[in-house]
Amino acid sequence: MKALLVGATGTIGSAVARLLRQHGVEIIGAHRKSAPPLDITSPASIAAFYAQLGQVDAVICTAGAAGFNSLGKLSDEDVELSVRSKLLGQVNLVRKGLDHLNPGGVFILTGGVLAYSPLPKTSMIALVNGGLESFARAAALDLTDGRRIVVVHPDWVDVTAAKAGVQLPNLPTADETATAYWQALDGATTGEPVFVAGHAPRGKA
Repeated sequence: MKALLVGATGTIGSAVARLLRQHGVEIIGAHRKSAPPLDITSPASIAAFYAQLGQVDAVICTAGAAGFNSLGKLSDEDVELSVRSKLLGQVNLVRKGLDHLNPGGVFILTGGVLAYSPLPKTSMIALVNGGLESFARAAALDLTDGRRIVVVHPDWVDVTAAKAGVQLPNLPTADETATAYWQALDGATTGEPVFVAGHAPRGKA
């Protein structure tokens, strides 16, 4: 199995790459400094990257930025970044990757549990996470030849929360989070979200 992993050098992406390689998956890592580079905020960059990629069995995205600030302090730039990067960036990875995903393949996108359990200063993050889930549910109806689409909704990763000054109990590690991506890749789910074991919102376990 061959998988494109966008955001392969990030906290979650690195852990996903390690785990999938343990399962024998060939990983093609992509990010802004890869060769060729991939900037998900640019539809032209996505199209140019796919043109050199060939065919894969999975497209996995753990990249995407969103504004973290209180509602009254969100700037126009925060809003634009959130929509252009984490939301439309991943939507365009799917749109432009349709012809590069083998039959039976899967798109795996990254949302987050803030779509269900928001915290202060996370309105834009919650918006894009919820939008990704709605997109995946509808897009699944248009996919053909056994292709699937899944949104993984990770919780805050412990080290990421610490860097952001967010204090929450019992947060998962990046390695624990990576198991949800393997579940999405190895399973049969389409159009429905996948959560990290033990970190699903109430009623979603």
